Amino acid sequence: MTKNRGGLQQSDRKQLDKIHTFLNDYQLTFENEALLKQAFTHSSYVNEHRLTVRSDNERLEFLGDAVLELLVSRFLFKNFPDMKEGQLTKLRAAIVCEPSLVILANACGFGEMIFLGRGEEATGGRTRPALLADVFEAFIGALYLDQGIDVVDRFLETVMYPKISAGVFSQMADYKSQLQEMVQRQNLGVLDYEVVSEKGPAHHKEFVSNVCLNGKVLGTGKGRTKKESEQMAAHVAIQSLKKENS
Repeated sequence: MTKNRGGLQQSDRKQLDKIHTFLNDYQLTFENEALLKQAFTHSSYVNEHRLTVRSDNERLEFLGDAVLELLVSRFLFKNFPDMKEGQLTKLRAAIVCEPSLVILANACGFGEMIFLGRGEEATGGRTRPALLADVFEAFIGALYLDQGIDVVDRFLETVMYPKISAGVFSQMADYKSQLQEMVQRQNLGVLDYEVVSEKGPAHHKEFVSNVCLNGKVLGTGKGRTKKESEQMAAHVAIQSLKKENS
């Protein structure tokens, strides 16, 4: 690949140009260019550029997750005064879960901005849900470090809060309950959940769970917690039952 006058490969410069176009569209600025690039840097890219790139976005994901939890909690507390604690907790979990963050990442066009290794690129990394959710969190973490929590809050006022108010994430709140009601309504049998795998470091685990109907696997889901993986498995199972009944 060719390099431009700044020493970056042409493809890398295109990625940065897309990132800066995104910042301009949302009237955002960054003082620390290295931090900005790190937010969009996947570990596969670091593995292929060890001489020039040392930091991927995993630590920023960790921070961004905490910032999102805080700001979403504050928004829900202020804007849903009649909700009980349990309802607030369920709705917050639905908002910060992987499928919801993927919706936001896609709305921002983050898939086109990620620095990926060739192998990850070839296997469809730009559309992989877990990767997109991670990038959204990492960007939030980087924006917080560079510009502070008020700027992050204003960004979420544009991309996230209107969707919360419109109920976009409410349907994701409890797939397990929806599945249970569907099974009971049709008298289909007994549901059971099981975690089939758990991998990754403590701050960045990935769980895979199955939901079984009468001992037969009906759906499989991934998530950052056991509960989230079960919810995603229930979502798959709901779609499966709907297809069978259509």
